[in-house]
Amino acid sequence: MRLARASVESWVKEHRQIQVPDGLSDDLLTRTAGTFVSIHKMGQLRGCIGTIAATQDNIAKEIIQNAISASTHDPRFDPITEDELKFLDISVDVLGETEDIDSPDKLDVKKYGVIVSHGVKRGLLLPNLDGIDSVEEQIDIARQKGGILEDEPYTLQRFEVVRHF
Repeated sequence: MRLARASVESWVKEHRQIQVPDGLSDDLLTRTAGTFVSIHKMGQLRGCIGTIAATQDNIAKEIIQNAISASTHDPRFDPITEDELKFLDISVDVLGETEDIDSPDKLDVKKYGVIVSHGVKRGLLLPNLDGIDSVEEQIDIARQKGGILEDEPYTLQRFEVVRHF
């Protein structure tokens, strides 16, 4: 998505957050939603940060903020450098409403993302990710991301996304 790429490039090159540009769709300017920005370099994850629910006035601002975070604040990676920019593929997932579910049977790794919660601990995994082939694997990864121990009880929520490349 061009908005996420422009945000990453501006931040990496100039340490400047872009303003919402003219010419965006009404959807990006009037709706709010959580978004995740995923950055890959030559097929390998290089950063992924997002918000489960909206924290900004609109989706465009949410994307700008999460693109900066994904490129500089993902604790798994060093900040992206200017030399890397030409090798990056950036996608944006706009999250739909979350829905409480009472069973893993109501998940589908290709269609639904999952949120696993135990008290204040929460882990999220997006849908349709390479290498994630089973609901059990999806739940386990989300649980680990949230710091939820194997023997701790948890609740499940699911959501759909619209993925933009």
